[in-house]
Amino acid sequence: MASIFSKIVSGEIPCFKIAENDDFLAFLDVFPITKGHTLVIPKKEIDYIFDLDDDLYTRLFLFAKSIVPALEKTVECKRIGVSVIGLEVPHAHIHLLPLNSMDDADFTQKINVSGEELQKLAEEIRTNL
Repeated sequence: MASIFSKIVSGEIPCFKIAENDDFLAFLDVFPITKGHTLVIPKKEIDYIFDLDDDLYTRLFLFAKSIVPALEKTVECKRIGVSVIGLEVPHAHIHLLPLNSMDDADFTQKINVSGEELQKLAEEIRTNL
């Protein structure tokens, strides 16, 4: 069965897209822990990030890195944190987290953001790419 991320890649489920190329997609998390919480995924469905071949793994992180300057321009933060947990969705992904303190990296605390706010934020980040 396709993961929710594969359904986003195929267009079955909409997303607040930040960036995309042939192999990767970056979009805002709809259940963010910080403003600008972005998910970066390979379009190919592979469950565990360490099962990615070396080339895909490296290019995934380089694609994620290319999003960081736009996030920093858009969301006030001290830095962009990176987290790879891999338990929530069976599809390899990276969390990019605008952070001002360690407390901002608490995955048990979600923030409430409307779809309209996410759409506006995604547009602002894309403008800064």
